[in-house]
Amino acid sequence: MTKTLELGVQGMTCASCVGRVERGLKRVEGVDDVAVNLATERATVQYDPARTSPQTLLDTVRDVGYEPVLSALEFGVQGMTCANCVGRVERALKKMDGVVSASVNLATERATVQYLPAAVGPGDLKAAVRDSGYSVLDAPAGQDRSDQEQALRDAHLSELLGAVRFSAVFAVPLLLLAMLPMLSLSAEMWLMERLGPALNWVMLALALPVQFGPGRRFYRLGWTALRHRSPDMNSLVMIGTSAAFFYSLLVTLAPGIFPPGTAHVYYEASAVVITLILLGKYLEALARGRSSEAMKRLLGLQPKVARVVRDGAELELPTDEVQRADLVSVRPGERVPVDGEVVSGRSYLDESMITGEPMPVLKEPGDSVVGGTINQNGALVFRATRIGAETALAQIIRMVEHAQGSKPPIQGLADRVVRVFVPVVLGIAALTFLAWLLFGGPQALSSALVNTVAVLIIACPCAMGLATPVSVMVGTGKAAELGVLFRTGAALEGLHAVQVVALDKTGTLTEGRPQLTDLVLTSTLERAEVLSLVASAEAQSEHPLGRAIVEAAGREGLPLEPAQYFEAVPGYGLAATIGGRLVNVGADRYMQQLGLDVDPVALQAAQLGQAGRTPLYAAIDGQLAALLAVADPVKAGSAEAVRALKAQGVQVAMITGDNARTAQAIAEPLGIDQVLAEVLPGGKSDAVQRLQAAGQRVAFVGDGINDAPALARADVGLAIGTGTDVAVETADVVLMSGDLRGVPNAIALSRATLRNIRLNLFWAFAYNVLLIPVAAGVLAPALGWQLSPVLAAAAMGFSSVFVLSNALRLRRFRPPVQPGPLDRPATARPSGSRQLT
Repeated sequence: MTKTLELGVQGMTCASCVGRVERGLKRVEGVDDVAVNLATERATVQYDPARTSPQTLLDTVRDVGYEPVLSALEFGVQGMTCANCVGRVERALKKMDGVVSASVNLATERATVQYLPAAVGPGDLKAAVRDSGYSVLDAPAGQDRSDQEQALRDAHLSELLGAVRFSAVFAVPLLLLAMLPMLSLSAEMWLMERLGPALNWVMLALALPVQFGPGRRFYRLGWTALRHRSPDMNSLVMIGTSAAFFYSLLVTLAPGIFPPGTAHVYYEASAVVITLILLGKYLEALARGRSSEAMKRLLGLQPKVARVVRDGAELELPTDEVQRADLVSVRPGERVPVDGEVVSGRSYLDESMITGEPMPVLKEPGDSVVGGTINQNGALVFRATRIGAETALAQIIRMVEHAQGSKPPIQGLADRVVRVFVPVVLGIAALTFLAWLLFGGPQALSSALVNTVAVLIIACPCAMGLATPVSVMVGTGKAAELGVLFRTGAALEGLHAVQVVALDKTGTLTEGRPQLTDLVLTSTLERAEVLSLVASAEAQSEHPLGRAIVEAAGREGLPLEPAQYFEAVPGYGLAATIGGRLVNVGADRYMQQLGLDVDPVALQAAQLGQAGRTPLYAAIDGQLAALLAVADPVKAGSAEAVRALKAQGVQVAMITGDNARTAQAIAEPLGIDQVLAEVLPGGKSDAVQRLQAAGQRVAFVGDGINDAPALARADVGLAIGTGTDVAVETADVVLMSGDLRGVPNAIALSRATLRNIRLNLFWAFAYNVLLIPVAAGVLAPALGWQLSPVLAAAAMGFSSVFVLSNALRLRRFRPPVQPGPLDRPATARPSGSRQLT
């Protein structure tokens, strides 16, 4: 059956662009017709969904050089109770034309959809969720999403608690009426004297309010699931309790139609099962609330009110009304509402929520401040530079939410099992009923009913649905508290198996604030003249070694002249014209490329390299003028981080563009196992690939633009959060501070989370594998063991609570290495560095 898909295409400028897009799409197998409109920038594609997919069409548009227009939507979904609910919502969304991907998380109760806005809209997506039997959470204008979610969570808890109490009022006396005769002969005689034949009617009167009061929710949700041919936990409960109730009702109304000795009622089974399941749901909801506490704390860091200075007066405004370039006043003890730059005042800020560092950071005019940090002892006025979703805190929250909502690969196993689990359980229940009916003897009908109901009740897939997402949710939330941001669940899972951690040197192992230590003249020029010319050339560069030379010239009061010409030569150095004089600065290989002999200072360069200093050469007007040496101090904590990694059984490698002597001088005291030196910027990715070629899983840690290819190439890329935007955006994991001790902590947390997930999955699977046969009565012929529906309901509730409680243990995770204060606060950036985005 042919489908029609409309997609926006960006970048087309003429008819030849249209032709290229059309030809590219027509070559895709399964595409029947294509029409591309330049004016509307849309392509209309008729295709066979059995032979191709929307994702293939999007990839084709990219392959021919254009960008498809995609949108993302995230919204809350209410009413999901188990993994089958998640699957049903995902399938409903994925069936929509124009939906590229859809992911639903049971723990966070949120759906994330990537879609083509030309083909489908947010309203259509939400309508699909509603049609599948669930409600959509839409935040009213001006209302904080977290507040609304908390209010709904509280209302849901209150509703569940009310339902449990109501059910218990009827179920407890019903259980006593059913159980007392079995425990005491005198109690049985007393009941028969008082009630006699009316006993069944009394039990019916107690069971009826539970079955169609609090139990009505299972009918509503269970029937919707059956109607959509996707039975879930609610369907199992609905079928099981209805079988027990209506069988008992028939016994009460027409006992004569049953064989002698089989006219028993099971009202207590249906009422108590419903009560226990609701109690389990209430305990599960309580535990789920605790699992999101880390996110609540992050959201709580966002101040609700800002004090804005306008026309000389201070106005208290909601934070979301602050505009870029507004002047904002912060008093001692208050939180900074948005990101900005200090205009006046002087104070220390507690930035531990961003950097993980406990030491307050001094802020003066010109320094940057981050929203959510705490002003300690002085008054500040700053100019807002980033507001709303642009602030660092908002981006951190978005990153954590994305990680909590994403699925690690290990979740795929649970998803595949759950997809067929409930239909299989229904089949097992049917076989159980038939087997007991045929071979159950005189009590065949009663035994068939009891065992079938027990199978349906105990087979709830809730624990399987919660096993992974709750652990991911708690683990990523704990990581955020430690200053480690996992972008996806796959990154959280992948890091635990890393065998080699490759570290970039500058800015990662070292401070990234090199200092000029030596200047050896090799010509007749004066020292001040050489330093001034070299610093003027380096002032155009963003390289940290160049900044060290510029800072040295500044300390000596030397003038810097503007460059008439400047060219960076990646991996070699730079060329500039300063005051009409040609200046070349770079490594020895750059001098050799220019045809200059460095042998006169080769011995000195080697000695400097052995001392851990980076030698550079300067040529002026085509003549070698000086040998310079720059040293970059190793970060506090780097040695401890390397020791911790090795204690975890991880090899440590260093990748750097420095010469081998300098690299070894830094690596040996730190205990680094392997050094890959003199690597050009484009070669870091190849260096990572060489490490992977040995069959090892490699994590790469870097902070610069030139680290981005290596971060992408590695099995897991970790970016220093104080580094460049490109590095942070490319990485799978972001270390919010510049402290390398976050790396072993991230690995330890990843391993703890994976252990937790595996234990959850083992319990969820083992519970069903072991107890479904017991509920079916396979042990009854040999041992006489049968599982009553009441015990089955209690066990089912316990399984979900166990999984949640086990996941909550991650909140007590203690990092193997405690981060400490750095020699330089992580947020005191040199000029030219960029903020986290």
